[in-house]
This record gives sequence, C-alpha cells and structure tokens, in this order.
Amino acid sequence: MTKTELSDLYRDYIACLNAQDWPRLGQFVHQQAVHNGRPFGLTGYRAMLEQDFRDIPDLHFTIQRLIVDPPMIASRLQFDCTPRASFLGLPVNGRRISFTENVFYECRDGKIADVWSVIDKPAIEAQL
Repeated sequence: MTKTELSDLYRDYIACLNAQDWPRLGQFVHQQAVHNGRPFGLTGYRAMLEQDFRDIPDLHFTIQRLIVDPPMIASRLQFDCTPRASFLGLPVNGRRISFTENVFYECRDGKIADVWSVIDKPAIEAQL
C-alpha cells in the first residue's frame, strides 16, 4: 500500500471505531490481529473495543499525530472522556480525564495486523 492508501485506511479505521460500526471492523483489522503481543484475532480485538466503549460510553478517538511509512503507521491519539469506574487500575469513577495514547501499527494484506499501544497513565494519575 502507498502512504496515501495507508493513511486513508487508518483514518477510515478511526472513523469506524468512533461510529462503533463493528460489522465493518474486519475491513480494517486482520483476522490474525495481535495487540501488545497478545494474539486476539479479529474477534478478540473487536471484543476488546466493545468493552472499552461499555466502560467509557463517551469514548472518542482523535488523531493528534499521524506518520505513515508502509507497512507501518505511528499515531498519537487524544482522548477526553469519562470512564464509568476504574481505568487502567485507577479509580476514575465518572470523572472526566484527558490523556494520550501512542500507537504503532503494522499492516499486512492491506489490514492492521499488529498493534503496540502505550497509554500515558501518569497523565491520568496527575488528574486524579
């Protein structure tokens, strides 16, 4: 895939997440998806995202930075949301928090196959 195609794929993937359009997720995520070294597959990856939205009803992914170098994508995502209970083991309990996530993706067969994600937990801790 070209840089433009990969960038478009990623932006469409983020739009899919924000719309919670789970039937379309397979257009963007590989059947053998891996997240932080854990082999989830598409089904497990979808279940993880669905749980995220149950835990954080106002979850919205905002792309702050995007770098594409096929087959890799690097993104810094911004969040401003209100988790219902604990989040990352922290007692958020309905308070609004803002934080970022740095994510690296590797694409295979035109889909996101490997995801490495790090959430800025100290930023959340500082708000609590």
